[in-house]
Amino acid sequence: MVDAITTQVVRNRIGSLMQEMHYHFYRSGYSTIIRESRDFSCVILDRHGGLIVAPPMFFHAPVYRHLVAKILLLHGDDIADGDMFVCNHPYDGGLPHVSDMAFVAPIMSGSTLVGFAGSIAHKADVGGTNPGSTSANATEIFQEGLLLPPVKIYSRAVCNDDLERLILANSRQPELVRGDMHAQMAATQMGVARIRETCERFGAAAVMEAFAALLAGAAAELRAAVKALPDGEAAAEGFMDNDGVELDRPVRFACTVRVKNGDISFDFGNSDRQARGPINLRPSMIEACVFYSLIGALDPRLAFNDGMRDVVKFVYAPNTVTNASAPAPVSSYQAANQKLTDVILEALAPFRPERALANSGSSGAMLISWKDGGRPGQPSLQYEILGSAYGGGNGNDGASAVATHTSNLHITPIEILETEFPCRIVEFGLVQDSCGAGEFRGGLAFRRIYQLLQDATVVRRYDRAKFPPNGVAGGKPGSRSRFVIHLGASDERETPASGRYELRAGERFLLQSAGGGGYGDPKKRDRAALERDIAEGYVSAASAERDYDVKD
Repeated sequence: MVDAITTQVVRNRIGSLMQEMHYHFYRSGYSTIIRESRDFSCVILDRHGGLIVAPPMFFHAPVYRHLVAKILLLHGDDIADGDMFVCNHPYDGGLPHVSDMAFVAPIMSGSTLVGFAGSIAHKADVGGTNPGSTSANATEIFQEGLLLPPVKIYSRAVCNDDLERLILANSRQPELVRGDMHAQMAATQMGVARIRETCERFGAAAVMEAFAALLAGAAAELRAAVKALPDGEAAAEGFMDNDGVELDRPVRFACTVRVKNGDISFDFGNSDRQARGPINLRPSMIEACVFYSLIGALDPRLAFNDGMRDVVKFVYAPNTVTNASAPAPVSSYQAANQKLTDVILEALAPFRPERALANSGSSGAMLISWKDGGRPGQPSLQYEILGSAYGGGNGNDGASAVATHTSNLHITPIEILETEFPCRIVEFGLVQDSCGAGEFRGGLAFRRIYQLLQDATVVRRYDRAKFPPNGVAGGKPGSRSRFVIHLGASDERETPASGRYELRAGERFLLQSAGGGGYGDPKKRDRAALERDIAEGYVSAASAERDYDVKD
């Protein structure tokens, strides 16, 4: 049996290798999605697809097990050194949405399958109805782009050029997709080579035993943490504004947590029916939200890997937004993830009230397709991942203008946007009084004003325009999000949080995220902290008097 020191050496080598794969990928990426937002993950898996070390992009973490299980089912008798599989299918491979393309390659030591190297990354365009593929109002997955079940793109180190041509023929941005695909495959192959070197040093058997020990250790740690919880049942629900198609119907996400005799289950059966629009979730995304929330509520020092799956029970109902069936669209899954995470955290709060957290401002994305081709020599497609703010928690104010919860992405700098695309960022800053008041306030929303220098199609995918982020323990809600087109013109109009809009050169639009909810009674806020908020312009004098009972 492998010793504890070797096990930790293997774990640390995997962690370092993932950082190396990540670094080389984003430095080689063509699209701003990769090299600025870093919307991707690189991982090492055991021979069954079990994740050993979680990537920074946490919501990808549970996906790989589903994907590799399908690869083994389809190709288990025909996997060889030099093979590589590609897949972007939410139903056949567990991917978040069609724009996320996965590459997985087996790691062989002689004739022994030791594990897999894998990566998932968002692609600039994989076809479908909208430029950029992602949609705010798709009604079936076929509108969201080309679907690839798990298929070989490399067989015994020989590339299937026909398959690559097929993928690129379905893209409006083939050069970006080709560049990102090749960088991603190279990062995946790097993972294979480095783990093979590790096997040469320690022996394949020792490496596989270390994988098993790491998975078992994570399961034991989580099981012990769950066992310390009191028995009980708690439920919570939350609403998204709409599904992007039925605009007048809010969509309910519900979770019931049950703890008994050291066992824990998460029941999502009371969530709304499967949505017509693209906010549906597959089980891999539910798992990501649960493990993220559970680790945060129990002990953030717990390190996720797939060994933890044995500790948690999931209960679903068929054909719901938390367990959709094909061909339901899924491209706006991230806003749904964020709402579900807030709901799960609320349901967990009675078990660990000291770790309760107010609602975040969610996460969103925006796509601009430039009709005159964009700037010379640059892509005609601008894709941005946009954050918001965290809610306040016990002892901590919420962070402002950041990606929240499971995404952990980067906001594209305005210098990059103005250099590469025909737009001007007229304003970019925090929004005063957007934070939910509390003993520990929420983070502040941010706003950007864009001016278009060419005609464009703008697709915005977001939430929280109708239902603001809740406060907890007496805290107040954060501000709602806003999206305003034709800004400053006679036909200025505030729109729903998600939609598709045709805009002309010279026009402006305003994008404003939601603010984080507050934690605790605002009247208990430390006066020195409130004075700093006022001095920094985060809180106005009027809000200090109204929300915090400050008198001149």
